[in-house]
Amino acid sequence: MAGKYDVIVLGAGAAGMMCAIRAGQRGRSVAVLDHAVAPGEKIRISGGGRCNFTNIHAGPKNFLSANPHFAKSALARFTPKDFLTMVESHGIAWHEKTLGQLFCDNSAKDIIRMLTDEMRAVGAELRLRTEIGGIEPVAGGGYRIATSDGALEATSLVIATGGKSIPKMGATGFAYRVAEQFGLPVVETRPGLVPLTLDPQLLQRLAPLAGIAAPAEIRHGKTAFREALLFTHRGLSGPAILQISSYWREGDEITVAIEPDIDIFITLKTARQANGRQSAQTALAEILPKRLAQHFAEGEGMSGNMADQPDRRLQQLAAAVQAWPVKPSGSEGYRTAEVTLGGVDTACLDSKTMQVKTMPGLFFIGECVDVTGWLGGYNFQWAWASGHVAGEAV
Repeated sequence: MAGKYDVIVLGAGAAGMMCAIRAGQRGRSVAVLDHAVAPGEKIRISGGGRCNFTNIHAGPKNFLSANPHFAKSALARFTPKDFLTMVESHGIAWHEKTLGQLFCDNSAKDIIRMLTDEMRAVGAELRLRTEIGGIEPVAGGGYRIATSDGALEATSLVIATGGKSIPKMGATGFAYRVAEQFGLPVVETRPGLVPLTLDPQLLQRLAPLAGIAAPAEIRHGKTAFREALLFTHRGLSGPAILQISSYWREGDEITVAIEPDIDIFITLKTARQANGRQSAQTALAEILPKRLAQHFAEGEGMSGNMADQPDRRLQQLAAAVQAWPVKPSGSEGYRTAEVTLGGVDTACLDSKTMQVKTMPGLFFIGECVDVTGWLGGYNFQWAWASGHVAGEAV
């Protein structure tokens, strides 16, 4: 099955399908190729199966990139409101959760169905179970792609194959290999939005806490996130940890403040006045889960009645809970990472079109580009926005 198209998109994920839709609306002939058996697999599993499809607050400040200005153009030209209009036009029920996160009421499959319906409506072909071989420029313009279905040609080629995160879903470093083939720089890639692991000694001390969650502020340098912290059998997880993991590097320390909205020292002082005969552990268990209170009280050697504890000791206990320095030993890696940090260097791309400056007709969009969002729908918004602006230009 050989053929010629105006546009070939490699990758039937969020960015690739959005690009195909916009290109098709402009009357371009489009084929979307993917090695998977179904489109939008990362969409399907996202948000616990409900798809956190965007964030109403999405803006350039919510993204990491070697060039923090690069994402501005695409994000301004296709906004969360634009995507929400599309969602509502398909009658998909949605709701807002914390911090501006928008989810489907029913299922992430509603978003996939919306995208495939839109593609079908504009005549974009979807070719699944298609392996990609070599890519080569064609004399006079365009690209030839060797596939398991034979050779295909297109005037414009869009790489939307994602990053390395969640390899069991078929993620590979394909986009980076294409970039290197054409001499394009790639910013070092690493797992992002990923649980952090701890050294065996600390892990052993924290073992009784596995499964406990608490509100926390996690800080790395000047960056801090306030969301839930979860203790696991391998280390630390929960939204606050996933967020800070994108900023953390091997060897760095993070600072954990549990229950950051409560002044624990003042609370303990008040408890001492009210009932000096109770233990510090009992007083702390009014604020923290019981096992967590026990861990910190024992860690600070707090024994005896509250009445016997001077302010200095209560301050030490409060600091152990709210200024706890932790040096993670590593992360759980791409296996559980929600995104890939780094990627195709934005310096070689036009921010208005996502086209490679030195290679007319070659585009990179979505997660494979060095633009990575926070947890909470931001990465989907980058996929929709970068896909849309490329679809306007192909």
